[in-house]
Amino acid sequence: MLNEIKQDAQTRMSKSIDSLRHELSKLRTGRASTGLVDNLRVNYYGNETPLSQVATVSVADARTLTITPWEKTMVAAVEKAIYGSDLGLTPNTAGQVIRINLPALTEERRKEMSKHVHGEGENAKVAIRNVRRDAMQAVKELLKSRSITEDEERRTEDEIQKLTDRFVKDVDSVVKAKEDELMAI
Repeated sequence: MLNEIKQDAQTRMSKSIDSLRHELSKLRTGRASTGLVDNLRVNYYGNETPLSQVATVSVADARTLTITPWEKTMVAAVEKAIYGSDLGLTPNTAGQVIRINLPALTEERRKEMSKHVHGEGENAKVAIRNVRRDAMQAVKELLKSRSITEDEERRTEDEIQKLTDRFVKDVDSVVKAKEDELMAI
C-alpha cells in the first residue's frame, strides 16, 4: 500500500516535470524549433485541425522554419493561422512553401521571457508540492485506520519528502537550462 502511494507520487511528479518541459519548449529562444508552432490550429474545411495534421513543419536553419501544406488550397489557411496566433511571427510564402524567419530577441524581451520561465517553474513546484500533500494525506489516512504503524508513517513521509526535494531540484535545473538558452546570444 505504501509503495503504491510512493509510486503514484513519483509518477505524478515526473508528469509535472514533463509538463514544464513541454510548456518551455513553446518559448521562442531565437533558434527555430518545430515546437514553436505545435499548438497552431488551422481551419481545415470547417474544422480546427492541428497544423501538424495538414502540413509538414521543418527547421531550415537556425532561424528559419518551413511549413509545407499537403494541399495547395491550405497555404492561405496556414498563413491566416500564423497571423492570428500570439506568436508575433510573419510568414513569407513562395509558391506552396511558407517560411517563417525568427528575428533575434532583444535584451528586454529575453528578460521578460526569463520571468515567464521562472513563473512556469514555480507553477511546476506548486504542482509537485500538491502531489506531496496528497501522498502525505493518504499515509495519514492509513495511520488513522491503523493499517500502518507510526514508524512506517514517518519513514514513508521522509521518503516522500526526499522524492519531492529531488523533483524540485529537477525543476530548478530545467528552468536554469532554459534561462541559459534564452540569455545566449
